[in-house]
Parts: sequence; C-alpha cells; structure tokens
Amino acid sequence: MKIIVLALGLVASGLAQSESWPVLNYRVDPDWPQLPAGWTFEETPGVAVGGEERVFVFHRGPHPLMVFESSGAFVRSWGDGLFGRPHAVKFDREGSLWVVDDGAHFVAKADAAGRVRLVLGRKNTPGETDQNFNRPTDVAFAPNGDIYVSDGYGNSRVVQFTAEGRFVRAWGRKGKGPGEFNLPHAIAVDRQGRVFVGDRDNFRMQVFSGEGKFLAEWTHAGSPWGLVITPSDELFMCDGYANRILKLDLDGKVLGVLSGPGKLPGRVDFAHHLAVAPSGALYVAEIKNWRVQKFVPQPPGAKRNE
Repeated sequence: MKIIVLALGLVASGLAQSESWPVLNYRVDPDWPQLPAGWTFEETPGVAVGGEERVFVFHRGPHPLMVFESSGAFVRSWGDGLFGRPHAVKFDREGSLWVVDDGAHFVAKADAAGRVRLVLGRKNTPGETDQNFNRPTDVAFAPNGDIYVSDGYGNSRVVQFTAEGRFVRAWGRKGKGPGEFNLPHAIAVDRQGRVFVGDRDNFRMQVFSGEGKFLAEWTHAGSPWGLVITPSDELFMCDGYANRILKLDLDGKVLGVLSGPGKLPGRVDFAHHLAVAPSGALYVAEIKNWRVQKFVPQPPGAKRNE
C-alpha cells in the first residue's frame, strides 16, 4: 500500500510541476468502505456527507443509495426501484438529502428515513418547461433556501426554484458565449449567493449572480465535473477528463491538485462528483472504477502521501 500511495505522489507531483500548482497532501484510507458480503457498487456518480459524517453513496446498481459511517462501516441502504439513472446526491443547508436522476428527469428531496418530501420535474417525462427537465445533472442551494438545478444533458440551462419548489426563472442555452452552456454538469452556490456552474464540455467555470447575471468565467482549471464549496469558502472540483481533483479559492485561483489517472488506490478514472466532510476528509465518486475513495488530509509537516 505504501508503494501505491507513493506512486500517487509522483503522479500528482508531475501535474503540479507542469501546471505550477502545489500538491495537496492527502492519504487514501484503504479500509473505506466496508460493503456487506456479496454487495458492490456499480458506476458511482454521487457521494454526499451528512450529519455525524455519515456518507451517502449514490450508484447505478442494486441498493442504489448506501449509507456508511465515516469509519466505512455500512449502516443501511434504500432506493431500490425508485431511480432510472442516478447522477448526483447532495445535502441542503438544513440537512435534507437531495437526489438527481438524469435518466428519469427528476430531482427529489428526502428526509432522514428516505421518505420523499418534494419532487422537481416529472418522472420519465422530459421537457424544457418550468415543470420539466431533460436529464438534469446536479442541484445546489442558496443561503435563502432557493434551489438551483443544472439541467444539462438534454437541455442547456440552469433552473431556479424557491425553497418550496415554486419556479422562479431559468437561463442558458446551447453555445459557447457568456451564459451559454455545453453540458452544465455541476453547480454550487456560495455564501454570497453567487452561482458557480461547471460548464463541462466548454472546459470552463461560469459564475453568475443569484438572478442569473453573468459575472465571470474561468478557463484555466480544466473541465468541471463535480463541485462543492466548503463553509470556509474553498471550492473543490473534480475533472473527469484530466482525472484529478483541484482546490480553488472563489476567485478561481488554484490552491492545489490531487491525484491522477489510473485504477490503483489514490488514482481516479472519471471522477464524477465529490464531497468534503467537516473533518476535512474528501470523498470522490468514480464512474469507471465503480467506487468512492476517501482521501484523508495530512497534518502540516507530515511526510507527503505516506
């Protein structure tokens, strides 16, 4: 295991030197998670961290939503028969769980017991209206409770709702100009209410006001597949094409890079979405490797990747 993690460090070091970005110092937890006997993940697009650092894994196989302790111990599962094609999972600011199903064209809010409390979109009914999505990709939440959905594979827009699910507005269309998208794949909202949209196949981040006014774009950081903004205003992004994780500030400055392409522990293949725990642990969901990896930050001064 030590050799594997050291190899990861060399890959990451090469990335950092070529981009002049520092290497983030994390180690992989080799014991995370512990699945029940005979169970496995399939394509794994989503991961979220809830209260008590319980980790929710959303994947495209039996038992599509699995819950684990931060230690990796299995807690329970739910969702069999409910989803068409899982794509993303997140917690809102009040602790409710949200799931995004791009195959069945809906976004749903659930309580801690897994009971559905609110549905946006109409299941198995694609469209581009105030009540229909066409293969949505992600969801994010403003400080005032508003909900933003990146409606991304079939449509090319962002859709805004109130906390109660009332349609407010939508913006965007297919294209390369400001406010246009080529697969809006990930979305996050900061404490100021700015909306960060991962414009995946335009290889850029776009930043908007809460009302959809274009503010900025970043074209230097690669292709944003998954986004999360921490309470300390750090933005973590996974780039599934370059197979790496970036840490940025909210002005777009790259603060560090982690991982590289591959199958071994510590490397990633189609890193899709990610989550950051209060402890600082970073959970990364991978499509091609059918897994979630837990990256644990190392204390200052610790020897890198050991």
